[in-house]
Amino acid sequence: MPASSTLIVRLPSKVKDQLGRLAKQTNRTKSDLASDAIAGYVQRELEIVEGINRGLEDMKAGRVVPHAEAMRRLRATAKRAAKRRA
Repeated sequence: MPASSTLIVRLPSKVKDQLGRLAKQTNRTKSDLASDAIAGYVQRELEIVEGINRGLEDMKAGRVVPHAEAMRRLRATAKRAAKRRA
């Protein structure tokens, strides 16, 4: 089992009750459910922040596409996709 540590989290009573119901219905502990939920949230948020940072670095390095060109590419892609659906 991976190393773990304790974190105290304050939840609204309603959420705590819902977590308890979910734990009972899934035969899992509240701790396991909360740990999985937090891990998933942290992973998604890190990916978002890292993507933003990559975009900012691209912008600083001049790796950008002018708005008009980006819109032209998007319209062309949408047009090709519409033809495939038809």
